[in-house]
Amino acid sequence: MTIQQTTLPNGLRIVTESMPGIESTSLGVWVNVGARSETAELNGISHMLEHMAFKGTKTRTALDIAQEIESVGGHLNAYTSREQTAYFARVLGDDVPLAVDILGDILLNSTFETDEVERERGVILQEIGEAHDTPDDLVFDLLQDAAFPDQPVGRPILGTPDHVRSFNSQTLSKYMADQYQAKHMMFAAAGKVDHDTLVAQIGQIFDGLQNAGAPGFQKATYQGGDRRVERPLEQVHLTIGFPGFSYDDDHFYAGQILSAVLGGGMSSRLFQEVREKRGLAYSVYSFSGSLMDSGMFGIYAGTGPDQANELGAVIAQEVKKICDGIGVDEFERARAQLKASTLMALESSGTRVEQFARQLFVFDRIMPMSELVEKLNSVTPDQVMEAANRLLTSGDISVAAVGPAGSLVDYDQLAAQFAH
Repeated sequence: MTIQQTTLPNGLRIVTESMPGIESTSLGVWVNVGARSETAELNGISHMLEHMAFKGTKTRTALDIAQEIESVGGHLNAYTSREQTAYFARVLGDDVPLAVDILGDILLNSTFETDEVERERGVILQEIGEAHDTPDDLVFDLLQDAAFPDQPVGRPILGTPDHVRSFNSQTLSKYMADQYQAKHMMFAAAGKVDHDTLVAQIGQIFDGLQNAGAPGFQKATYQGGDRRVERPLEQVHLTIGFPGFSYDDDHFYAGQILSAVLGGGMSSRLFQEVREKRGLAYSVYSFSGSLMDSGMFGIYAGTGPDQANELGAVIAQEVKKICDGIGVDEFERARAQLKASTLMALESSGTRVEQFARQLFVFDRIMPMSELVEKLNSVTPDQVMEAANRLLTSGDISVAAVGPAGSLVDYDQLAAQFAH
């Protein structure tokens, strides 16, 4: 497999990987703009702009876009995250030119017709309503706000109903013109693809992209706090967060292994103690989420109101115990689990283009797979303990709960259980 890179005169980067034996191609455009690029007044506009990209261009209606890609058996989709927005497709290798043409059309020629804006506004309001009605989705938005209050990175990706109602065609057009600059974008493809042929086509279609320079991110500062929403549910959905590592932190991989040991699988400490030994929760896990300049390490569990305080105490107990040491066997098992899941995922062309985008935006280069494996192999138990003590002993926890949240002790009492 060969990775090739080209940068167009306007600054747009193109990276491809030819994967022998694969007949399909995953390809797309990643924009280094997401929810944390927004002002408070524009919260949710990146997500709405992503939706509107499929609602018509100067030469295609929304139905044309759907029919053209599906007529060749392809798929077209998009997503918005806190730091990036992606527009991508998967097609057979012979249909790559069509996919590139459609991607270029929706990014350069979208019309944002007023009627389409109004219709999609209604769809997004329904999406926000669905997220608010889903407690194990809502609780993570609350946790993000608790960890990063009054900051772009702490606001919901979907925005609020009031903000979404305020956006119009002009707002969307201006935001796209300001933010979608060539040097903050990249085109990635993996699978059955010829680099030179793709570069030539992209150069023709995306030549009109401007390169004036989009504004940067506001620095993320973890603070910690408490957010609770009382609802008449059967379970308390509880999340507890701690400061995390950025993608380029020296302890990034140690933090990933720490999460695997604490709550990454059926053999993890939280799963064994919370679910298997005590029967306190059906779902319990930890996660290590990273951003370009910050991150959050967290734990999720759901339990009945009568068990909420016992659950909180057990989680605190396991967090403190892991800061005292980990066994060689569980370390090796967690590292093998992480390495296997990473390498298995990279067998997918879609995962590979996602990785290309993230690495180019974060490191300004593509990390060879051998280097990735070496970074995982070089992590030691001592480094995992250093990571645990950096993340879990600061006392600055974030708490979010949805459901009969009043059954849970107050923030100060819960935080005191995590104090070292």
